[in-house]
Amino acid sequence: MAHDEVVKRYSGLARAALTGKVVVDCEAEEFDQGCFGTAGYDDTTGLPEGALRADLGCGDPVAVAGLHAGETVLDLGSGGGIDVLLSARRVGPHGRAYGLDASPDMLELARENAARAGVSNVEFLHGRIEAVPLPGHCVDAVISNCVINLSDDKPAVLAEAFRVLRPGGRFGVSDVVTDGPVDPVRRAAAEQRVGCVAGSLTVEEYRALLGQAGFVGIVITFTADHGDGVRSAIVQAHKPAIGPGLEIRPMREADAGQVLSIYQAGLDTAQASFETVAPSWEGFTAGRLPHLRYVAVDTETDEVVGWVAASAVSARPVYAGVVEHSVYVHPGCQAHGIGRALLIAFIAASEDAGIWTIQSGVFPENTASLTLHQALGFRVVGARERVGRHYGAWRDVLLLERRSTVIGT
Repeated sequence: MAHDEVVKRYSGLARAALTGKVVVDCEAEEFDQGCFGTAGYDDTTGLPEGALRADLGCGDPVAVAGLHAGETVLDLGSGGGIDVLLSARRVGPHGRAYGLDASPDMLELARENAARAGVSNVEFLHGRIEAVPLPGHCVDAVISNCVINLSDDKPAVLAEAFRVLRPGGRFGVSDVVTDGPVDPVRRAAAEQRVGCVAGSLTVEEYRALLGQAGFVGIVITFTADHGDGVRSAIVQAHKPAIGPGLEIRPMREADAGQVLSIYQAGLDTAQASFETVAPSWEGFTAGRLPHLRYVAVDTETDEVVGWVAASAVSARPVYAGVVEHSVYVHPGCQAHGIGRALLIAFIAASEDAGIWTIQSGVFPENTASLTLHQALGFRVVGARERVGRHYGAWRDVLLLERRSTVIGT
C-alpha cells in the first residue's frame, strides 16, 4: 500500500534530518539540478537550518496561496515544516498555520524546527491527508508541496481540501503531474526518479478531480520538466464564494427532493419557465449535463437554498462549448445574493470545462433575473415574441447570452 510505503520512507528521512543530515527524496541529479528542495523558494531567511535541510518540496506553494494577515492555512503533508513556518510569517500573529503529516518522525522534526524559529502561531497534526482531522470550513487556504502525488486516494485528498476550506478559500499546491501521452514504462521510471511512488495525475485528471470536488477557477502552471512527460507544477483553484453560513458544492442525488421542491416553487411564480410542473429526478437528470450542477446549502443543516444546472443545446460537436443554464433560489431565501453567487460559480466552472457560450431564455417581466444576468456579463441578443401560451396568455421570451472572455477568444 502506497501510504505505508510513504510513511516508512519519510520517517526514515526525518530521522536522518534530526541527526543533521541533508535529506533527498528523489535521485541526486534531480536535486542537484534545482528541481527540488529549497531551490524553489525566493526567500528562506530566518528559517532554522534543520527546516532547510529537510525540505523535500518541488516549488513554493506559499508564494501563490495569496495569504493575508489573520488568515488560517493548512499544509497537507507538512514534512519538516518549512511551508508552515513561511505561512506563519505571512499570516502574522493573529493568523494560524496548521501542518498535517502521517509520519510521527516528521512531526517531531517540524515541531523542533518551529521551536528553534520561535514561532508560536503553528500547530502540527498527526493524520492522513485523505482524512483531515479538522472541522469543515475552518481554513482560508490549503497548500501542499509535492505530496498529493504520493497519495493512493487523490480524489479523497481533494474532497477533504474542499471540505475544510471556507467559501472563497484558495487551493494552491506544488505537485508532480504528467503532461500528454507518454510511454507508461518511461513515465513510471521518471516518476520513480522524482520520488512519486503512487503515480502522478495527468493535467486533465487533476482538472477533472478538482472540478468533481467542487473547485472552480482551476489553473495549472508548469514549473520544471523532469522528462518523459513528468513535470512539477503549481496547481491553483478556489472554493466558490457565498455569504456567511452557506456553501456552494456539487449537486448530489441526495439533494433531489429539495432541488425539485425549489424548482416547483419557481414554476409556481409563473415567471421562471413555460413549464408548470417540475420533472421527476430521472427527467431532471436526463435533461441536464452530469457536471456543471451546483447547490447552495446551509452549512449547519445541509438544507438546499438554491441550485444551478446546465443543459446541452445540441449534440453536434460544433456546439460542444455552448450550454443553456437554469438558476433557482428558495422563495424564502431570495434577495440574499444566493443566485448571484451560484451564477458566478457556474460561470467559472463552465470556463474550466471549456464552455465558451452560456445561453438562457427569460420572460421580460422577470426583471430580477434580467438584472442579475446583465450584471454578470449576459446580454440580450434577441426576443421571441408571443412564442408560447402560458396560463392562457401569450408570452414573449428574451434570449440572453454570455460569451466567455477566456475560452474561444
